[in-house]
Amino acid sequence: MARSIVIVGGGPRGTGILERLAASAPEHGVDAEHPLDVHLVDPYPPGAGRIWRTAQSELLWMNSMAADVTMYTDDTVRCTGPVVPGPSLIEWAEQVRDGELPGESVPEGRVGDEVRALRPDTFPTRQLQSHYLDFVLRRVLDTLPEGLRVHVHRGRATDVVDGDVRRVRIDDADGTSIVVDADAVVLASGHLDATPSDDEAAIVETAGRLGLQYFPPEQTTDSDLDAIPAGRTVIARGMGLAFVDLMVLLYEGRGGRFVEDPDGDDDGSGRGRLDYVPSGREVHLQVGSGRGVPYHAKTEYTLRGPRPPLPRFFGPDQVEELLGHGEVSLREDVWPLIAKEVGWGWYHELHHGHPDRVTTTWDDFAERYAALDWYSAEREALVAEAVPAESDRLDFERLDRPLDGVCADLDTLQKHLREYVADDLARHVDPAHTAELGAFTALLSAYMTSGELSSRGGLTQRSRAYDLTWWQNLFSSMASGPPGPRLRQLLALSRAGFVTFLGAGLQVEIDEGAREFVATGASLQGEVRATTFVDARLASASVRRTLDPMLASLVHHGVLDEETLRFEERATPCSLDAVAERVEGRDAPVVVHSTGLVPVRASDFRVLTGPDEQPHPRLFAAGPHTTVRLPGAFTRPRTNSMSFRANDAVAQALLATASDR
Repeated sequence: MARSIVIVGGGPRGTGILERLAASAPEHGVDAEHPLDVHLVDPYPPGAGRIWRTAQSELLWMNSMAADVTMYTDDTVRCTGPVVPGPSLIEWAEQVRDGELPGESVPEGRVGDEVRALRPDTFPTRQLQSHYLDFVLRRVLDTLPEGLRVHVHRGRATDVVDGDVRRVRIDDADGTSIVVDADAVVLASGHLDATPSDDEAAIVETAGRLGLQYFPPEQTTDSDLDAIPAGRTVIARGMGLAFVDLMVLLYEGRGGRFVEDPDGDDDGSGRGRLDYVPSGREVHLQVGSGRGVPYHAKTEYTLRGPRPPLPRFFGPDQVEELLGHGEVSLREDVWPLIAKEVGWGWYHELHHGHPDRVTTTWDDFAERYAALDWYSAEREALVAEAVPAESDRLDFERLDRPLDGVCADLDTLQKHLREYVADDLARHVDPAHTAELGAFTALLSAYMTSGELSSRGGLTQRSRAYDLTWWQNLFSSMASGPPGPRLRQLLALSRAGFVTFLGAGLQVEIDEGAREFVATGASLQGEVRATTFVDARLASASVRRTLDPMLASLVHHGVLDEETLRFEERATPCSLDAVAERVEGRDAPVVVHSTGLVPVRASDFRVLTGPDEQPHPRLFAAGPHTTVRLPGAFTRPRTNSMSFRANDAVAQALLATASDR
């Protein structure tokens, strides 16, 4: 009987793992006499999956430029399996329109027009990305090595029969059902939908009882936004990428248009001003969040100087040193190294790309900077000496808490937020600010290194419970923001009176007597009210509340559970509670915190099961639903992508497991 592997999830992550399986299968003895069957399972189009499927609004974009997207390994990727190069998104588009890919032609309709016009610095639509991902999967299937047989199922893996991971039920979309005998299973289904949390469920119940509209966290593209009547005031909580989708679908998606006004005051883009022309079907969005500002715009320029040498202060050597200390705190022990690394990228580019704005040579600055701790008066003095303009200095406090100290009436708050967004837009599209890209480059390096430290058990349980969430949020706000044109559109909608900023610390409650949602916040004097409320974010990860039938089956049968952390929550040093703990000899209370994530071993992505967290012999998982936090399933070319290395590690472990059988 042939060996068999089941990949649950046929989007970019599942496709990437399949590509790595195909690359290494011959080295693991897969041939005509020793075949291997791989079952790729997804209810959505294979290759693209749910997020990148063609069947979504043509108005929705990627938040990466065409030159910054690839699904293929290159010679920078340090992995066990062989490198199999292939075209990036922009290279694929160029080869398709030039007729250089046999069997490939320019798609019909609007996507075809986009392919013909695509440039390296274009932010493509998600529909175009769907075509690229479809090409990647078809290329893998067309070049399979002898003995590797792939079965693509348009359906769902719904159950492990009797709790046995070796028997996976697959329900196809055509109504048929089969049970696959599996030597190994990998969960690669990406972001998980979940039933509402307790707090969200309470809002659902109360809103339903009072006749209010509430949209819990979910993929915005799947929300029934047509149910919101024109003219309705809507409170939106969240200003990340889910909010950007919400904005696009509620305005352009309802027939509104944006037009250039080259004679208007510049909106930060350097191209004049963008104005909004309403369709008459608009709603009025009142939006705020914890940080109170949108994610920072993606940079639209290249480095002027050479790429900063990275890692410098936070790399493999520092990881090994930190691991030697046992568990450490991310905020206290690791963050100073991350901050110093990002500062290194920022000031490297400032010195090399804008030498007229510094007073020191790079060699002099670098030598002195390297010897100083991030939190030191000497480092601050060095930066003040070398960088005269405060706007040229890296200020993490402003990046993390940009509205600290701001509390204003609604009109004043709008003026302040528009100035903030316009300044952020300028800093990410104007080449005068390429130090931002230097910092971004270092931030990506530090993020990968922090992921390695965390996945190898280097952080305290308290840090894993709280600090990782803070770090992920800060990283996303700095590195995973929307294209600059989206912020121009946001500003245009704000000036037109269709979007109102509510600022930071947003809280939403229900006034049952008035039958209204009430929003207040740290930045806002007073309150705003509405009868519709949208939680504009993805559902928080939760294995126990998951809507994914395969995961639910594994939980039901006790095969896996979400990560649960336990740690003592000691009182703040020098506080009255801390004094009482010492005097009375009281133990600190123990906190039990569930992250909602699937626990996996970092080396091979085996799921950790049972109270002792033992690696499962046949079950693997990779993606944002696991405790190994990976960047997206595709990435920039030539960056030794952590995602590609993870895909390869999973593939090697899968092949070894199947071969052992």
